[in-house]
Amino acid sequence: KSGIRGRTRLADLSDRVGLCAHCRHLRPIESDRGATFYLCRRAARDPRLEKYPRLPVHACPGYDRVENSQP
Repeated sequence: KSGIRGRTRLADLSDRVGLCAHCRHLRPIESDRGATFYLCRRAARDPRLEKYPRLPVHACPGYDRVENSQP
């Protein structure tokens, strides 16, 4: 797999979902129809956060950047 292709996909994801693309609490959920939803796993223990936040996320008190990821 091409490293450039991976970076392009991450850049596209960043444009669509914002900070969540680089957050360790993100869990993409794919529906049976092929739609992708972005679950915030931290929302289960932090009432300030939405389970499925409105995208793109530009600011979040629960944001925790994944190592080696550039927002």
